[in-house]
Amino acid sequence: MHRIIVTVILLVGLFYSLIVLASGMSKWRLPDNQQGYSPKQPIAYSHRLHAGELGIDCKFCHSAAEHGQHAGIPSTDVCMKCHKFVTSSFDVLQEEMKKSDKEKRKPNTIISAELKELYATLDLDDPKTPRPNGKANSIPWVRVHNLPDFVSFDHSAHVTAGVACQKCHGPVESMERVRQFESLSMGWCVNCHRDATENGIDGHAVNASLNCTVCHH
Repeated sequence: MHRIIVTVILLVGLFYSLIVLASGMSKWRLPDNQQGYSPKQPIAYSHRLHAGELGIDCKFCHSAAEHGQHAGIPSTDVCMKCHKFVTSSFDVLQEEMKKSDKEKRKPNTIISAELKELYATLDLDDPKTPRPNGKANSIPWVRVHNLPDFVSFDHSAHVTAGVACQKCHGPVESMERVRQFESLSMGWCVNCHRDATENGIDGHAVNASLNCTVCHH
């Protein structure tokens, strides 16, 4: 009788242990699978604001994606094309304009906290006037999407074929801070190629190769 009770207790314990183990395994990842990775960046750049609310095309900042293997990290010069003039949100600037009109004075330049970090990196006091002996630095962005060294991915080939940026990167226009949306595993890529060959891309037929040397060369 005692042996039966011990056996039942052990079986119940084993059963619950397996349940706990199974639930934990669902969070395990294969090597190099960084799905969900969202590192903090040196400047709080909002893709939700720029790509979502303002509707800026991805290729405006990542212009190399259309013509080269790598999409590229935008230079500070790209940022300053707009932020030499745009220094804060529209609501804040509009409020300052109203206030300056009421007080009969020239509007003050209001700079958001995020842009202050950008200007500090470029060693600027004023976005339109560089310091005489200023020393600009590049922004040390943290890379989000990291493929293994033995994998070659060509952005231009996919952009030319009509693959939307969101196909691999997810809905970046809704992300305050960019994260890795897909697993980017070999199986995921192969299935995408199979689907593209079978169903086409954006209404036109394609032949997405499954040859190993396309990505591993």
